[in-house]
Amino acid sequence: MIALPPRPRARRAALPVALCVGLAALLTACAEDPDEGTNGVGKLSAQEIETKAKTAAGAATSVRLSGTLVSKGGTYKLNMRLKTTGATGSVTTKNSTFELLRVGDVLYMKAGAAFWRQAETSEPTEADIQAADKLDGKYVKVPQDDPSYKQLRGFTEMNVLLRGLVVLHGDVTKGARDSIGGIRTIKVAGGEHGEGGTLDVALEGTPFPLQFARGGGGGVVVLSDWNRDFPLTAPTKEETLDYGRQLPRASD
Repeated sequence: MIALPPRPRARRAALPVALCVGLAALLTACAEDPDEGTNGVGKLSAQEIETKAKTAAGAATSVRLSGTLVSKGGTYKLNMRLKTTGATGSVTTKNSTFELLRVGDVLYMKAGAAFWRQAETSEPTEADIQAADKLDGKYVKVPQDDPSYKQLRGFTEMNVLLRGLVVLHGDVTKGARDSIGGIRTIKVAGGEHGEGGTLDVALEGTPFPLQFARGGGGGVVVLSDWNRDFPLTAPTKEETLDYGRQLPRASD
């Protein structure tokens, strides 16, 4: 007769093996470092992360800013490429959409015929309609003494916009980790529940701010293409026409 090994003993031997395998997997998972492969910013305090983001933004030469800003003057949807020497992009308000191009101190505005017709303070005449049609898709140079120049230029000022968008108010705290545009980030919030703004800072490469949510429903903007240069060229004479009067304000 052939003796068979007792089955209960085999079960007892399998159980410790299974426990060891499960324990090893658990210990390996616990040992994973969430900052592995990052720039290490996630290990810093909230204040240090905010400072890193401000420093990175302040040293940048260019950026793309897209999203919505809400202010007392209205709601603005921006899609702007910005650098210290100028900017190009579009602005959409409640009633209109127009493009802006700034080369140095020279600012141009471009819009469709409907925008220029809407700009009239009274019922447009046939002559006004014809003039608006001529301006359709043309660049209009904004005179520096025009009341709208300062407001329109504000949409093209990289340093001015960034100073307002990379600032948190109130006590600063670290938040959850996230991903913006495929780049890992860590959130830093100002005030209770982020009413002082919430900033997403890159955990990969330079710790640039990648998204800013203004407190109180003030809008959300995404910041991308940091230090990616782009051309800025003044339009030709054929592409430019004179509006011939005071330009409309962006909030109109």
